[in-house]
Order: sequence, then structure tokens, then C-alpha cells
Amino acid sequence: MHILFVTSLLPEREPATGFEIANRAIVSAYRAAGAAVTVAGFRRPGADRPAEPHVDLGELAIENAGAGAVRKIGWVLAALRSGLPVGAGKLRVMPERDLLHRLAAAGPFDAVVLSAAQLPVAFPGLLQLAVPIFVAHNVEHLSAAEMSRSASGLGTRLLYGREARLLRAAEARLCAEARVIHSLAAADAERLGLKGDPRSLPLSLSVGRGVAPHDEGRRDFDVVMIGTWSWAPNRLGLDWFAAEVAPRLDPEIRLGIAGRFDGAPPSAPASVEFLGRVPDAQAFLRSGRVVALATRGGTGVQLKTIETLEEGMPAVATPSALRGIGAALPGNVRVSDDPQGFADALADLVRRERAGEPLRLDGRAFAERQRADLERGVRAGLALIGLARAPGRSIDPIPEALAS
Repeated sequence: MHILFVTSLLPEREPATGFEIANRAIVSAYRAAGAAVTVAGFRRPGADRPAEPHVDLGELAIENAGAGAVRKIGWVLAALRSGLPVGAGKLRVMPERDLLHRLAAAGPFDAVVLSAAQLPVAFPGLLQLAVPIFVAHNVEHLSAAEMSRSASGLGTRLLYGREARLLRAAEARLCAEARVIHSLAAADAERLGLKGDPRSLPLSLSVGRGVAPHDEGRRDFDVVMIGTWSWAPNRLGLDWFAAEVAPRLDPEIRLGIAGRFDGAPPSAPASVEFLGRVPDAQAFLRSGRVVALATRGGTGVQLKTIETLEEGMPAVATPSALRGIGAALPGNVRVSDDPQGFADALADLVRRERAGEPLRLDGRAFAERQRADLERGVRAGLALIGLARAPGRSIDPIPEALAS
């Protein structure tokens, strides 16, 4: 069984975003199910090629973090010319026929896994390469609509409104044509109109870091946060935390916030330190007494939440940060959607940890449940299209409709 796993960016040795961590976990689940997997995608400028079987579509800078105003304007203009959402327009840098020829040459494939909407929206012929499986990391049109509502400027509001309209239609087409649709949170399946659809199989996720309580005694910060803040839904939560929660904390509580930004960090009290991208996310989490999980919207599952629970770290989370978490919450996790309640819960856990109370728990059982559920979901999807033990099959080198 040979699977083509198509994603916007090829995997790197040290994943830089939650999206990449999720891709790594899903690819591992396919391999655990007995599949040979070839990963295809573009490569970050300067990144090494992966050691695993892959198709390198070339270097491409697509991330908002580090992109200047001229490049961002170029992305928007290109998307307007093509009629594509901006995220898909960034990827449309070669003729579709050329891309499909390169992918088909790496076959034959039994199925093509389309990881997130952007690449198949940019190149719809991907659905014709083999039996299509769509992995909806988020409900993209709802995230765009949410950003449109929260935008302060008219231009930004209109741009996100356009994104929401285009993505709604694009996601509907993908779900209609895919033979299997995996969402990362059960609620997202309903938001995609898939309630009761036998093709809809939600996946759990694991980052593979379930550990027994491990405490080297390092305490660089009382409260830590980490995320990809260049992604707009994540930035909403950070802005809320910086404006509404951090000022309610005692100034002696030190807060460390790691992750890449698109632009400047938000204004925050002097007790908050913005660190940028850190070399070891796991070590950074462990350097804090308590983790703040301050998601305020978006869809999909929060990888930083799963990582925190697999680490067994004490945490305070909003309800949005816990979406897609089916298992019972550990006893060291507090939940609040109110700024004062969130701040009070953080202060209480910090006080108890400073007093020597052992708040770090064993995350191995949670991680194992997540991993087992992920592998069951992937196997169920393969069984649904008759690929549980099917041999590889040949495909045409290029879909006939795109041959001219």
C-alpha cells in the first residue's frame, strides 16, 4: 500500500509549527498501518530535504512571519487575480500540469492524503491522482469569518470576508469529492456539514511526548505560553491574554511567551517576556511552573494543549483550547473563559507550585490513548476505501482531463 501525503511544506527534523507536528503524527499513523508513505510539498528556503521518501516541489516562502509588506501585498494581488483564497494563491507558483506530472512520477499510489485545504484548492487536480483522503486540520472558512468580525480596519475586514466566502465553497467541494474526510475535532465534522456522513472519521492527535513526571528543578518563568502567533486565530488568544489576563496577575509572577510573530508582539505588562522561537519547545514548557492555554477561537485541535497534557504540566485553559480532547482532563488542569477567573487559577497554581506541591503528572497514559485513537482512525479510513491490505495499483501518469 503506497500513500501520497500532500502538504504545503515538507517536514523538517524539528517541526516549527503545530501544523507540522500534526502532519508528522498522521504520517506515522499511516506507516503504523503498514503503508509506504511518500510526502510531497514545498520546502522552506534554506531547509534541508527530508530523509524519508518525498517529492520536493521546490523552495517557497509562504509564512507570514518574516514576510515584509511588499511580499504580503503581492500575495493578496496574486490571489485577487487568480480568484483563489490568499493561502492557496501563495502556492500556485507552477502550472498544475507540471506539478501533477512530478507527483505521478513517484507513484503508483493507492490513495492521496490531502493534508489541509490550501494545496488542493490551489491545484484541484490533486484529487484525481488517486483515491482522495482529505484531512481538515481546521474549518478554514469559519476561522476566516471570525477574523473578519474581529478586524479593526475595513480593508482587512473585507479581505477576510472574501477569504471566508471562497473557503466555504472550496471546503464544500473537497468534502464532496473526498472518499474519506478526517477532521481533528469531532465538532469540526458537523461544522463541515458531515454529521452522520459515513466518510467522516475524526482523528485524535498525539505529539508523542508522553512522559513520567520529570523535574530538573528549572524554573525560568512562573507562567509559560508557546504558539505560532503569526497564525491569526492564535494571535487572537494571545492578544486577549496580554490585554485582559496578564494585567490581573501580581507583577512578581514572571511570564514567558515563546513563538514567532507576524509583526510586533502585543503590549503587555513588564512581567511578560517575549522570547521569539525557542530551540526546544519541550524544554521551554518544562521551564515554567504553569502553562497558559489561552485560545479564544478558531477551529481544529490545539497541538500546544496536547503537548502540555502529554508533558503532564499543570495548566489553565480556555474551553476553546480543549476542543478535540476527548479524554477526561487531568487533575492539574483548570478551565476558565473569564479573564479574572483565568488569572486567579494561574495565580493559585503558581502559589501551590512555589510552595513545593508536586503538580506535574504522568502524561504517558494520555499520550498512549491519543496515539491509539489516531491509529484506529487512520486504519478505519483505509478500510473504508478497501485499502486495509490492498496491494498497490497503477495509475495513469497524468489525469486525462489535464493532459492537454
